[in-house]
Amino acid sequence: MKKIAILGSTGSIGTQALDIIRRNKAYFKVSALTAYNNIELLKEQIEEFRPERVGVVDAEKAEILKKEIPQNVEVLAGHDALKELASQSDIDMVLVAVVGIAGLEATMAALESGNDVALANKETLVTGGQLVIDAASKTGSRIIPVDSEHSAIFQCLQGADHQDVRRIVLTASGGPFRGLTPDRLVHVRPEDALIHPNWSMGKKVTIDSATLMNKGLEIIEAKWLFNLSIGQIQVIVHPQSIIHSMVEFKDGSVLAQLGMPDMRIPILYAFSYPRRFESPVQKVDFAKIGMLTFEEPDTESFPCLNLAIKAAQIGGTMPTVLNAANEVAVDRFLNGEIKFTEISLMVQKAMDSHQVIPRPTLADILRVDKETRRMLT
Repeated sequence: MKKIAILGSTGSIGTQALDIIRRNKAYFKVSALTAYNNIELLKEQIEEFRPERVGVVDAEKAEILKKEIPQNVEVLAGHDALKELASQSDIDMVLVAVVGIAGLEATMAALESGNDVALANKETLVTGGQLVIDAASKTGSRIIPVDSEHSAIFQCLQGADHQDVRRIVLTASGGPFRGLTPDRLVHVRPEDALIHPNWSMGKKVTIDSATLMNKGLEIIEAKWLFNLSIGQIQVIVHPQSIIHSMVEFKDGSVLAQLGMPDMRIPILYAFSYPRRFESPVQKVDFAKIGMLTFEEPDTESFPCLNLAIKAAQIGGTMPTVLNAANEVAVDRFLNGEIKFTEISLMVQKAMDSHQVIPRPTLADILRVDKETRRMLT
């Protein structure tokens, strides 16, 4: 039985992961859960899954939780709770599903302790790619991607020689505003942007999908996960979201992973790898779908994709600035403080003013992240 710690258990990925475990109790056991401050849902999860330890980032909420759950459940508080739980020696896998740069420190703690990581946190590889890959290499820990696109690439590469890969193709749905021009995007409201045509995701990721920043961040992640150059990674818009990504090999063959747009598929594969277990997800009905279409991304209307590519090409701490600025901008958009089209402008401003550190340490990355956020708020 695989013992799993879920960091971010009350979020979109975390709750779907628990649904997978609920349906596969003979194979998986919840060892630890963490939440930021949603202790009401966390209490329900504790009652059902009986973890040995839980963590709550909000220290005050952690104290409240202690009084309301069984005493045999250890409660850790504060940001360090994530790192402490991720590094426990009796855990087989850590699902990093927290939002933000806290995922980087938790992932590093897990890898340095020799624990495998199911990675659903973009900030980890976007900001600290080289550090993360080095940590995994040092201990032999595995990083199994949970993003649907990276999981698709990971699956297509099973049994393949890395030297035979010509390029990978990351598919994008195009988001809710595909086809809109910049003059129309100015009037987009947060509630419009949160209605994704295919996927059920958290607010931040949904907005990133609408701006195409999500795909830009995935390019940076893919570079580190699969040891590729930026030139070997292409983005194509695929509105049906049935093909989750593809790998083209030197001989011209293309392998694709297909499935319904449901995050439980990549979560289950990360947990069960290298096996495949029965899934509750709806099966693909090709006759009903009818056709699969593709188009080039519109980088004029959605400039965040090119900003991410630029940050990836520059490297060093520039992706950290990109990520931090985007998080601040998305938050301000959701709060009604800026327009949709101003998200990319804020990111561009932060990148233009940054002096890059070519080979950053973890301390450098955390400092640049804080400085960028401070500058924009």
